[in-house]
Amino acid sequence: MYSKTNSALLLCRTWISNAKTLITCNVVEKTFLHRQHQRHWFCSLAQAGANSSQKMSDNRCNHVTRVLFCGPHFPDSHNYTREYLQGYPFVQVDDVPLESVPAVIGDYDICVVKSFRMNSDVLSRAKRMKLIMQFGVGLEGVDITAATKHGIKVAKIPGGATGNAASCAEMAIYLILGLLRKQHQMKISVEQKKLGEPTGVNLQGKTVFILGFGNIGIHLAKRLRPFDVKILATKRSWGRPAQDSSKSEAPSVENGGYADLVDERGNHADILKFASKADIVVCCLAMNNETIGIVNNDFISVMRKGAILINIARGGLLDYDAVLSHLKSGHLGGLGIDVAWTEPFDPDDAILRFPDVIITPHVAGVTELSYRDMAKVVGDVALQLHAGKPFTGIEIVN
Repeated sequence: MYSKTNSALLLCRTWISNAKTLITCNVVEKTFLHRQHQRHWFCSLAQAGANSSQKMSDNRCNHVTRVLFCGPHFPDSHNYTREYLQGYPFVQVDDVPLESVPAVIGDYDICVVKSFRMNSDVLSRAKRMKLIMQFGVGLEGVDITAATKHGIKVAKIPGGATGNAASCAEMAIYLILGLLRKQHQMKISVEQKKLGEPTGVNLQGKTVFILGFGNIGIHLAKRLRPFDVKILATKRSWGRPAQDSSKSEAPSVENGGYADLVDERGNHADILKFASKADIVVCCLAMNNETIGIVNNDFISVMRKGAILINIARGGLLDYDAVLSHLKSGHLGGLGIDVAWTEPFDPDDAILRFPDVIITPHVAGVTELSYRDMAKVVGDVALQLHAGKPFTGIEIVN
């Protein structure tokens, strides 16, 4: 009797063990299939949306969407994008030397130009190109008219949607403080083992003119407010007119209620008047035919003697000869630039010989937060193109 009972128990345990193994295998198999489904859902969506026929030649499952990054500069732009897309083998991210772009551009669907000049000749070779992007907001290097003629969309990544505008605003603060506290002289004091010198200048109580009150200007004003400064700002349009457009009671600016950030506001006609009132001018403008060279001899001449000039936008906004001349005369008290007239900038350039000049290598927007946010946008756009879906997260300009 005991032997029969024991055999029955053994048989029951064996059955239960086999059942557990079967359940475990089913769970593993379902998990694997779920992960495979996640990886290939773009491919399936594109195939189903195009045609249900099995004989169709345009099978997106076998198609690779190719993204081209131009040149070696700003390396984390392509590194972070490649990392974001590593789980999607049907999207390929390449970076090539600038001189190689014209020869290979015909093989790509999306191009991220960075500092490459995308002219009509190069665009004529981009036979399969659907979209040209900038890893940021500046598109002055792209011939938008020619791109439109060739049926290619051109887009930028809005700075307010990523960490780019905030990162640029922080760099402006860094350059301002570096000049006011005499960064160059402090380095010399450390090397010469001196203490208590140089004597710096407070930001508190200063008047700051933000030339171009877009996304970067807004973020800059938010960060300047705690320093107890007076803020002047100009932009093309401030929305509906107010009785006194120079007062902070005027209507909110774009992207929300930031009217309280500005003490006096104006438009292009007011830039010389505001320059004459400011201790610090920060250039945040986009560069185009209207703004190139806008900070010229007339502009700098009306600035207060000893005032400092900051540029975190584009080098061409500043007239080189005017800047150099006013540094030599001592009228310009300091220059902080993250962008230059030619890039990379010549380290032996005459402008860099002045002690009150700080230059950084075009890194205002190059922070991990900003670059990972923008890499995600580029990656998502590539996935959208592969799936035949409308683009989101970018601003099409043509």
